[in-house]
Amino acid sequence: MQILQLILALSILVTIHEFGHFFFAKLFKTKVEKFYLFFDFLFPFANVANFSLFKKKIGETEYGIGWFPLGGYVQISGMIDEQMDTSVLKTEPQPWEFRSKPAWQRLLIMLGGILMNVILGIFIYWMILLVWGKDSIPVSELKYGVQCDSVALSMGLKNGDQIISLDHQPISSLEKLSLKIIMDQPKTMQVKRNGQIIDIPITEQAISDLLANAKTSFFVIPRTPVEVDSVLPHSYADDAGFKKGDVIIKVDSIPVFFFDEYQAAVMNYKGKEKVPFTVLRGKDTVVLYSNVTTQGTLGFIRNMEKYLPIKHERYGVIDAIKQGTQNAIDALVMQVKQFKILFTVKDAHKQVGGFYTMYKAMPQTWDWRAFWSFTGFLSLVLAFMNFLPIPMLDGGYILFTLFEMITGIKVSEKVIYYANQVGLFLLLALMIWANTDWLRN
Repeated sequence: MQILQLILALSILVTIHEFGHFFFAKLFKTKVEKFYLFFDFLFPFANVANFSLFKKKIGETEYGIGWFPLGGYVQISGMIDEQMDTSVLKTEPQPWEFRSKPAWQRLLIMLGGILMNVILGIFIYWMILLVWGKDSIPVSELKYGVQCDSVALSMGLKNGDQIISLDHQPISSLEKLSLKIIMDQPKTMQVKRNGQIIDIPITEQAISDLLANAKTSFFVIPRTPVEVDSVLPHSYADDAGFKKGDVIIKVDSIPVFFFDEYQAAVMNYKGKEKVPFTVLRGKDTVVLYSNVTTQGTLGFIRNMEKYLPIKHERYGVIDAIKQGTQNAIDALVMQVKQFKILFTVKDAHKQVGGFYTMYKAMPQTWDWRAFWSFTGFLSLVLAFMNFLPIPMLDGGYILFTLFEMITGIKVSEKVIYYANQVGLFLLLALMIWANTDWLRN
């Protein structure tokens, strides 16, 4: 399911992106020779393993699906693209070719893919709010404060803290807390502890640690009692007689009320047998005897949802358009901040991910809301990445075209060709690094 959702998301985004180039090329009567989802060659080697899974020529354009699933392309006549066709350097420009068009038309052709990704991302954000609305966990309504992981504890947070603000700017939603710390790099966090407001300094090392553990740890989650939601069949908890609704209040002689207290207590009994657990079952107090695994678990799933103050908001058409557009803008701004973080936060480059990271981000069961949220966000990520002024990306062509429009000097096809070779080398190095994430993680 994760693989299928990722393939579908990438297929939609690649097709929409390439359609943007295709649309403006056709609008300005530029010949488009190919329109392909995926590559029909071993990218970046244009003359290696050339075959298609499907192809059909309609008019002057061949439409197809390639076998190498790392993107897609439109082959525009008279343009040095992914195939690095050097014939452009040897022939005179023709009226239907890309290189013969005015600079403003070439600019729009190259901007077309980026524009389509931005428009798609905004539209998806609109529709998510219109169809599903928005769920959030207001920080101010967390009755028991937060439960901290090792990174949060090392920063100076404690279980039960009620988080109020970052640099004295109020935090409205718990889900965005770690992201805001990483992206905005605040200097302090304000928390309420035992009725007093205290400042916790946020160091550069703390931000680096938070980023390094972002994929594997939760930082902070709502602190809740230990209530059983369901029991895994044939587990120790099942054998001991745990039932849905049981609230654990004691592990052997150790009183517990919150899940973090339970976790700390039960770790003392790893691998032990017939450990007494005192639970509240309705109005009764019951003692159950259970074995504990060597990992410190019994085999039950706790009920968190009961204790979460989830705020659900519904949106009408106008409000969905307003908020969805703002969410898309925030996502684009986040990409700019993320790019900055690569060069300012220690070891941030180690967190760059590729297809494995995207695959892990997909839900294990088919979830349309999660799928469209991921697709909308990734559409905006692709728009930003393609806008970077690196030769071989759309941004490289845009940079050359803007230089021509400002100076009146057209960059020669030969310069673009060799610049693209350098850009291709850089992109391949980045792709190889990004897609070793499964080794790094």
